[in-house]
Amino acid sequence: MTETERRKASAAAQAQGAPQPNPGDDALPGTPGTGEDICPRCHGSGRVASGRCPKCGGSGKIIEGIGGG
Repeated sequence: MTETERRKASAAAQAQGAPQPNPGDDALPGTPGTGEDICPRCHGSGRVASGRCPKCGGSGKIIEGIGGG
């Protein structure tokens, strides 16, 4: 997901009250062809030395594309 696509998705989700993507997400939760995975930066803890993990937003999980080729 490009930065422009991420911003558009975030604005649309915010307008509908839906969850917003975290910086490390490839798509919004529930998007077909995606799944939840443990954040590679904080290893699922949601925290890094400086505080909340910037990649997963502190959730410990990211949404990424699955399968395909």
